[in-house]
Amino acid sequence: MNNQKQQKPTLTGQRFKTRKRDEKERFDPSQFQESIVQGLNQTGTDLEAVAKFLDASGAKLDYRRYAETLFDILVAGGMLGKHLDDVTLPRTYCLFTASEDLETMQAYAQVFNKLIRRYKYLEKGFEEEIKKLLLFLKGFTESERNKLAMLTGILLANGNISASILSSLFNENLVKEGVSAAFAVKLFKSWINEKDINSVAASLRKVGMDNRLMELFPANKRSCEHFSKYFTDAGLKELSDFARNQQSIGARKELQKELQEQMSRGETLKDIIAYVREEMKKTSISEQTMIGIVWTSVMSTVEWNKKEELVTEQAIKHLKQYSPLLKAFTSQGLSELTLLLKIQEYCYDNIHFMKAFQKIVVLLYKADVLSEEVILKWYMEAHMAKGKSVFLEQMKKFVEWLKNAEEGNHEYRHFSCTKILD
Repeated sequence: MNNQKQQKPTLTGQRFKTRKRDEKERFDPSQFQESIVQGLNQTGTDLEAVAKFLDASGAKLDYRRYAETLFDILVAGGMLGKHLDDVTLPRTYCLFTASEDLETMQAYAQVFNKLIRRYKYLEKGFEEEIKKLLLFLKGFTESERNKLAMLTGILLANGNISASILSSLFNENLVKEGVSAAFAVKLFKSWINEKDINSVAASLRKVGMDNRLMELFPANKRSCEHFSKYFTDAGLKELSDFARNQQSIGARKELQKELQEQMSRGETLKDIIAYVREEMKKTSISEQTMIGIVWTSVMSTVEWNKKEELVTEQAIKHLKQYSPLLKAFTSQGLSELTLLLKIQEYCYDNIHFMKAFQKIVVLLYKADVLSEEVILKWYMEAHMAKGKSVFLEQMKKFVEWLKNAEEGNHEYRHFSCTKILD
């Protein structure tokens, strides 16, 4: 056996060069900046020329890699990049050196709009840069903040960026010093100037920002009253009204959730009624709104049978139990009509309840929840389109009975009504 250590084989031959496409290009924003600045300095304040230069340069320069640098130069003159000396910072074309008026900001928005439409991949990088700029608001002058706010509002209106960028304004330091709220005033004014409040509301809801506007203020000022006064005084009453409405919607959802939990726990109707009345006082919810919440809560506490013939019996038994609760919040004719329309909508939306509509209405009539006047009004003119032909046909005999029994005595009416229900 050979005990000598065997020599390891070695590779010999020609050494191959790494292919150029496999070499990792060094990240060098300064060279990119130099090319952009040189071109922009030649365009001066002519924004048409700026847009054309940026369009053409995308074919030669790596916009995808240096998107953050590009937008930093265009908005803040390279202020955040810190790769350029102060003497080389562009001062003629960047947003922060432009005139502080809406028309100029609209012109700048068009430059960004054209650039992003031409190079779609820049959309995400642009949004990230705006988010970052908002976090640095304290480092900008008041005039620079105003320009950025107006531009951001216009970009939001045009759909160039998502309303999710507003999350940067909830930064604790910006909120504490009042920078966020002041910035929001300018932003929403320019946004609403381009679009109406309904469009603004839709954009906020899309990204879950509709319920977070209170966070523009410190915790000790985070109330609907303070928000309303601040923005109303700033000339944004429509935004104040929107926020108040959102808070009301939030309160209703919480109330409905609590109601369902109380019913599930089996609390007495007396306690539930007392709780609901207290909430009505605290939140200023009308009886018409409340009966809708109560109806939805009552119908959400049961797992309904999928068979039509069984679900009707189940619904009658369940609603008979909760009819005193429904009665407590139908003291007005309008509240009764609201409830009747809610029943119609529910039976239409839940197909297994289509045949149960008439029996539910008769039950609630017997329980003095719905009056004959309201039922007749609904039948004649106040019904909604959902399931109209089906439900009107179901109610035809009962409505005829109501009309014919108007002059009859109570005992006769009660007896006949029982027959109809059976």
